[in-house]
Formats: sequence, structure tokens, C-alpha cells
Amino acid sequence: MKRIKSNPVPPIPGSDPLMNPELPDKLTFETTAQHASQQVPVFPPSCRADEVRQQLAGQQYESASLVIVCEQRKFLGVVRIEALLAAPAGVTLNDLMDREAPVVAPGIDQEVAAWHAVRHEESALTVVDRDGNFAGVIPPHRLLAVLLSEHEEDLSRLGGFTKSTHVARATSEEPVERRFRHRIPWLIVGLGGALLAADFVGWFESQLEHTVMLAFFIPGIVYLADAVGTQTETVVVRGLSVGVGMQRMVKRELLTGLAIGFALAVVAGPLVWWRWEQADVALCVGLSVFAACSTATVAAMTLPSLLDRFGLDPAFGSGPLATVIQDLLSILIYFGIASAVVQ
Repeated sequence: MKRIKSNPVPPIPGSDPLMNPELPDKLTFETTAQHASQQVPVFPPSCRADEVRQQLAGQQYESASLVIVCEQRKFLGVVRIEALLAAPAGVTLNDLMDREAPVVAPGIDQEVAAWHAVRHEESALTVVDRDGNFAGVIPPHRLLAVLLSEHEEDLSRLGGFTKSTHVARATSEEPVERRFRHRIPWLIVGLGGALLAADFVGWFESQLEHTVMLAFFIPGIVYLADAVGTQTETVVVRGLSVGVGMQRMVKRELLTGLAIGFALAVVAGPLVWWRWEQADVALCVGLSVFAACSTATVAAMTLPSLLDRFGLDPAFGSGPLATVIQDLLSILIYFGIASAVVQ
């Protein structure tokens, strides 16, 4: 039997960022092209399953979970190793291959690629350039490394500690001085917001003197709005980071925020009425919960979207800055409704 030679595909000219407009000017470990390996089994579609299995024996690849099927350099599909091992000897790769296997372009962000693989339940991911040429495979261990590093980065960025990827990943090992410098600016912003909130409450001093009970519910209104906003911010920032556009998220998040605000208001109003027996205060609390939670959803979507549109890191929209804005809005909404409702 003729022995089939399986070698890594030679470097593709299109993978050069100066020759391929799909790639950024400077490749970093943030793109699929930098993670793709060509040390994988590549065979033409006419090869039989038994021939491929014989050829794979004794060979060392960086990843062998996918057998790539190419006609010269043109990518045709993949054969998963499980299907190859179970296939009858005479079946060709042309009959075995999955022509609809998920692929990504060389310039796609690594996090988008990793989540693409997760959604399609793939352990490895094929990279194909715009001309349909095979550019490599992102092996399973690299996909896992991307998911882990992006998770650590998102945690740091969501906390408002850092902006750059490199620094975000190093926050867990930073000395105390750097930890302090990364965190204190955003906390100073929060302190300024707290002082401004005190001024806002002072504007409604007469209402508080008339109905002291209004002060009882300020922490609850602020907390609920913050909690709803944080949930929305997490969804929006994560969606933006993996390439989901705002248009696909905004309607569902708005409806979700309205539904959550309405449900909380329906629960809060009657409970306040039952516990303190003041109908006007109960109505004020119920309306405020609904309005504050709904507004928090809008603010949580607007700030990350604006930052993303101006080319800034959208994760900063879900840090202390967004919390301050939501707190101030919640206080203004609460006392604005109280001024109109409470007698």
C-alpha cells in the first residue's frame, strides 16, 4: 500500500498582516492567527480511513483531535478523531468529513474564537483565511488557556482596576503599592459620588422632616437598582467582549429590566403597606423600585455602549463609575416620587 505523507501545511502568505487586510497591523496573542498551529494531521479527501489511521501511528502532532481535509491548500472540512477511529477501512475522508465545521478567520479576537468553539461544542477550532486556505488549528489546550486568561482579565476589568490586558492578568501578583494605585482612583470617584448623594438628600430635607420614614428605604432602593444594573452590565460587557452587538441585546435587556422592576415593585409596595400601614409611603416605595430598576438597566447599557463606540474599554462602564451614576439617579428618582406622592 502506498504510504501517504502528512506534513504541516506550509506557511500561508495571507497570514502576514501586511498582505492580509483582515489582520491587524501588529499581531499579538489576542488573535486567532497567533494561536493557530499547523502541526496537525492534514490529508486530501481521497484518502481512506485505514490509510489515515496507519499514517497517524507514530506521528507526533500538537493536536490530533481534528483531521483536516484539504485539496492542496483549500480547506474542505474536518474529520473528528472519534469518527475516524470508528470508520470502516474503505471509507474515504470525503465521505467522513464535516463540511459545516465551525471555522474562524485569522484576525478574529481570541475570546470570540474561544466562545465560538464552546457554543459549537468543539474541542479545537480551525482557522481559515478569507481565500478559503487552511491557516491552522487552535488546539484544545490553547482554547482553555484563552478562556482562563480572558476570565481573569474580565474579573480585573469589571472591578475597574486596570485597562490593559497585560496588567489585568498580573493584578493577582501585584505588590501592595500597585494594587493601591490601580484601585484608589475609582474609589475616589465613588467618594465624590457619596458626597454628591449627601447633597441630593439635603435638597429634600423638608420631606424627610415631614415623613422621617422615607429615610428608612433609601438603602433598599439604592441596593436594588445597583444589583439590577450590575447584572445588566455583566451581560452587556461580556456580550461586547465576544462580538455581540448592542442591537441584539438592548431590546431583551430593556424588557428584562422593566419586568424585574415591576416584579420587585409588586412585592415591595404591599409589604411596606402591611408592615408600616402607610399607603402613601408604600406607593412611593413601589413606584421608586420600578423606576430605579428600569433606569439602572438603561444606564448599565448606555455607559458601556458609549465607551465601546468611542474605542474605549467597555468594561470600565461596569465599575465604580456606573455604580455612582446609578446611586445618584436612584436617590433623585426616590425623592422626586416622594415629593409628588407622600402627603
